[in-house]
Amino acid sequence: MRDTRTAVVTGGAGFIGSHIVEALLVEGWEVRVVDNLVTGRSENLEKHQRLYVSTGDVRDRAFLTRAFRDCEVVFHLAASVGNKKSIDDPVLDAETNVLGTINVLEAARTGGVRKVVVSSSAGVFGELKTLPIREDHPLDPDSPYGCTKLCEEKLALAWTKLYGLEAVCLRYFNVFGRRQRFDAYGNVIPIFVFQALRGETLTVFGDGEQTRDFVHVSDVVAANLRAASRPGLSGAFNIGSGARISINELVRLIGKVSGLRLDVRYGPERPGDVRHSLADVGAARDGFGYAPSDGFERNLADYVEWAREEVRAR
Repeated sequence: MRDTRTAVVTGGAGFIGSHIVEALLVEGWEVRVVDNLVTGRSENLEKHQRLYVSTGDVRDRAFLTRAFRDCEVVFHLAASVGNKKSIDDPVLDAETNVLGTINVLEAARTGGVRKVVVSSSAGVFGELKTLPIREDHPLDPDSPYGCTKLCEEKLALAWTKLYGLEAVCLRYFNVFGRRQRFDAYGNVIPIFVFQALRGETLTVFGDGEQTRDFVHVSDVVAANLRAASRPGLSGAFNIGSGARISINELVRLIGKVSGLRLDVRYGPERPGDVRHSLADVGAARDGFGYAPSDGFERNLADYVEWAREEVRAR
């Protein structure tokens, strides 16, 4: 019998995935990373004797079947991410998120994997009818990305009913933290921070009074590991901070922690963007002991420090 537990992390060279890999190694797991390195970066992963990295795509089921052999848990993070990106290329979004997830679930089922932890999104809710958002809020996504994430959840929970594969779907709200880099499709925090550090103008879409629930990556990592370790647990759970701030307040705080004077312009609202967002995390707390940390401003300052080093290095 193997003494070391083995986990696979799809998308493990990415922002959230690499943090999960680190935490698993600290806890003594053997970790296999599956990543096509399109958005993930090999430099996010430090060499370790219990870390094995394979370059490949979740759309390749044969590749996944080999990677999942003798594995206990799969953390499925590989995805095409973001509302705008999905609107620009809905076919790629569906091929990666829907067909890729089917391949992950089938490779897990045939390989005897105990549990799959699926990274989902608050995008499954669409425009919000009530706040805070509980898991039983109507599911009415406004973008192809939200639709594919909802499909991922339904598929994973169907595999639970049909084949007994444990599946936990974690609905992330706005995750931020070190290693989250700027791109046109990314989260508002890295976009604004990198623009600020480069002396560029920040564009706020709409009036800036829309609100978001920003959750630190360390809380997301803790949620993944706790969900994986709870025997018999399946279902969908919100993973947020349980608090919200406006985009205007975010801009103010970025200026405060960076010490920079920010140039801000306002543009039209973007299609697919919700007005307000706030997670009710009670189900995750009760289900596997999830407890989000506080200290948004402190964590934002830490991210700005990391981003400043990134800008200097380029």
